[in-house]
Amino acid sequence: MLIRDALQVKEMEVQSPGAEKVAMQWLLDDKHGAPNFSLRRFVVGPGGCTPTHTHGWEHEVYILSGQGSLVTAEGEHHLQPDMAVLVLPDELHQFKCVGDEALEFICLVPNGPATAGH
Repeated sequence: MLIRDALQVKEMEVQSPGAEKVAMQWLLDDKHGAPNFSLRRFVVGPGGCTPTHTHGWEHEVYILSGQGSLVTAEGEHHLQPDMAVLVLPDELHQFKCVGDEALEFICLVPNGPATAGH
């Protein structure tokens, strides 16, 4: 068993092309003994966004705070605290902060290609 204080985990700026004002923390992953999934926390600053992208793995997202939108091939969907999102493999998606405070969310991805290079 492992218990970590998320406030003690280093926050890293997301450097992917198209990312603006996005920071991420690797809270739990295979380096910590998690055999199947990695748990990450994202903070998207006001006016910021993740890149518009697709990938071959799912991820599950839980909105902690702030107001945002999820951009998909079908359009934009409002996000607010206590919403849960399932992004399926190969679905186009982008998270945007649309409010005056940061959009914060937890994102769970499978270990493997989703976590390679971390």
